[in-house]
Amino acid sequence: MKSPATSPGNAAVREARSSSGLRRVRVLINPHSGSRLARGALPLRLQEYWDVPGIDLSYQISRSVEDGIEKAHRAVADGVDTILVVGGDGMVNTIGRVLIGTPVALGVIPAGSGNGFARHFGIRLDWRRAAEQLATAPIQSIDVGTANGHPFFVTCSMAWDAALAQSFERFPGRGIFPYFLAGAYGLMEYTPQPFVFHIDKEPETVRFKEPMVCTVANLTQFGGGARIAPHACPDDGILELVVMDRKDFPALLGGLPRLFAGTIDQMPEVFTRRFQKLIVEREHPAPLQVDGEWIEAPARIEIAVIPKALRILAPRP
Repeated sequence: MKSPATSPGNAAVREARSSSGLRRVRVLINPHSGSRLARGALPLRLQEYWDVPGIDLSYQISRSVEDGIEKAHRAVADGVDTILVVGGDGMVNTIGRVLIGTPVALGVIPAGSGNGFARHFGIRLDWRRAAEQLATAPIQSIDVGTANGHPFFVTCSMAWDAALAQSFERFPGRGIFPYFLAGAYGLMEYTPQPFVFHIDKEPETVRFKEPMVCTVANLTQFGGGARIAPHACPDDGILELVVMDRKDFPALLGGLPRLFAGTIDQMPEVFTRRFQKLIVEREHPAPLQVDGEWIEAPARIEIAVIPKALRILAPRP
């Protein structure tokens, strides 16, 4: 049996990494994501594809949001070329926000519930295959959205779709089924309110009396295969607004299969608009969903895009 350092696959890894100049790789693992088996066996798989001559590979545990941010800053200061995140979209956001505007590339080994980031870029959901796949993935610069200055890479939601994330945090289980249960629970709790949208420099405002879905997408995915913005492009300098009012909500529920088929934007009840800057005015403060996590927010939200601000490892299609 050939050793990892001499196998043909790892020769390709060495060539790819030599041409890209990557030498120091740090792995940050969320101990609450994925299975214990994955966390125990992952280093062996990474050793096979990443711990090869010319690459300095190290591991750390991210024990909280604050701990992850601190360790990401330390990695940048240490001259790390790549950070591999083992976790879900929330941890991708936690670590990725530190890397905005830096030369450090972000790689994602999905271990979350929705994995919207990984799904958009075609990263394998099997962590074993993802580790192999990312080893020769080229670097791509992608856009970053901001909501009142808070970065997001996948989606930001402001109505019932944001309350859903808040409800999901209360559920003990993870996965698609608990996510739908959380959505039903959040639907009973959520009280719609009027929204006013100021889109770029358009003279006319757009008003919705009681929007239930109000999502801004940088990537296509909510997660779990649900494509809220099927045509979102990560590097075009544009974000996509998707809105659906309460009066049309029964049609959305009836058209739920379209969300997974990537045709939700073809429904006449769904309002979409591409933009670079958006101001949202609500009557009352309410939480935001940002990459699967919820944060408190005021009534007024300013959303903007920072073009190609984050470097990532993006597997070839």
